[in-house]
Amino acid sequence: MVKDQAYVVPKKSLFNRIIGDGNFELEFATFLDNCNDVISYAKNFLAVNFKLDYVNSGGNIANYYPDFLVKLSGKRIVVVETKGHEEIDLPLKMERLRAWCNDVNRSQSDVTYEFVFIDQVGFDKYKPKSFKQLLDGFMDYKD
Repeated sequence: MVKDQAYVVPKKSLFNRIIGDGNFELEFATFLDNCNDVISYAKNFLAVNFKLDYVNSGGNIANYYPDFLVKLSGKRIVVVETKGHEEIDLPLKMERLRAWCNDVNRSQSDVTYEFVFIDQVGFDKYKPKSFKQLLDGFMDYKD
């Protein structure tokens, strides 16, 4: 069974189509394609299977699939979470993602992992022109 979904044909992704969970993810993929400071990116989905377990607001262990992996240089990768609406477990997911980045960076030095949370309201309001500008402007969950 095939579900007809909107998609973009990327220039900088490993995959030949980016299918988003909503329009904002497709808009963000197009933004990544147009950033001169982005080398490549991948939309995370179930088949990629990059997931982090976390304790959700109900106290249960759940899986969290961050939205994008963005390569900025040979030694720098940013894990991106995008949201078009508020979600009760978002702070718990971001705390887990921060801990994962810190743990990975402590255990190896080949690649530095960072994370950023991008909300649609802020993205639409500030309209960043580069990924660096995006990283400098979106600081939620960094502390």
